[in-house]
Amino acid sequence: MEYRRLGSSGLHVPALSFGAGTFGGRGPLFGNWGTTEAREARRMVDICLDAGVTMFDTADVYSGGASEEVLGAAVKGRRDEVILSTKTGLPTGDGPGDAGTSRSRLIAACDAALRRLGTDRIDLFQLHAFDAGTPVEEVLAALDDLVRAGKVRYVGVSNFSGWQTMKSLAAAERQGRPRYVAHQVYYSLVGRDYEWELMPLGLDQGIGAVVWSPLGWGRLTGKVRRGQPLPAASRLHRTADFGPPVADELLHRVVDALDGIAAETGRAVPQIALNWLLQRPTVSSVLIGARNEEQLRQNLGAVGWTLTPDQMARLDAASARTAPYPYFPYHRQEGFARLNPPVVGSGEPAAEG
Repeated sequence: MEYRRLGSSGLHVPALSFGAGTFGGRGPLFGNWGTTEAREARRMVDICLDAGVTMFDTADVYSGGASEEVLGAAVKGRRDEVILSTKTGLPTGDGPGDAGTSRSRLIAACDAALRRLGTDRIDLFQLHAFDAGTPVEEVLAALDDLVRAGKVRYVGVSNFSGWQTMKSLAAAERQGRPRYVAHQVYYSLVGRDYEWELMPLGLDQGIGAVVWSPLGWGRLTGKVRRGQPLPAASRLHRTADFGPPVADELLHRVVDALDGIAAETGRAVPQIALNWLLQRPTVSSVLIGARNEEQLRQNLGAVGWTLTPDQMARLDAASARTAPYPYFPYHRQEGFARLNPPVVGSGEPAAEG
């Protein structure tokens, strides 16, 4: 397993990490992701550790906290061998204090996560969404207190926009608060919006991407094919509306390219999609999930080899979309391109105008 620095921090994380959203299995969304309980979860943790996967990510909203509880039970007795990452900020109830990242919510959520995980510290504590109703100075002060108390080691965000991230970083610099070192983002061959603003921001500010749903919300498993109905067992029947939309034309174009490379390499379609992400700028770790041991072992096969430059270029071309304003207009004009060079390997097509 390759280990990478998480952004500009001193924390080294594995290139592949395990997303524990399948642990616990409660509710209409997470129940369809997976229903892994403690015994099977411990077996999956065993497999991960044997492969060098040491970071495990969860959130308080996953199955109403059950994911954190199952993960805590699965790593019991080997806490020092793992990196625990969790998130808070999304609604966990109907009360006024059950959502957001106010000081009171952050402190209570951190303490509750520590109890469920059965640990005395969280290695990476992330804000699951931006809270427009709470001043960023209040958020950062609360996170600073948690870090100083030893309950949290590093802080990050998830699903923030560019301006939300930069506003927070500027306030952290002014006040001497902990800086966000990670951004947990949606990024895949069928969802490359991350590249338009958040990737350049990550490069500039030293924020590492922790990628969620790297297989496009289950669409890049190799089971969704052009001209064929969605497999009966696909979770997309029940969960598609919860995730990012993907145009059929884009999906089929990408799958066709993946199929071609799979035939050349002998690798499975998901392994190729994951390997592409591992070569992208700013990516510190890609979260893999699994409902069973077979899926987990297949996803672990995404490391230890590398797509060729030609194969990367073909996947770039198949998945490229024209960026929205203000990112696209002048990339073909020499002066603008000289001032704002595109991210290497962005694969963005030339824009009109």
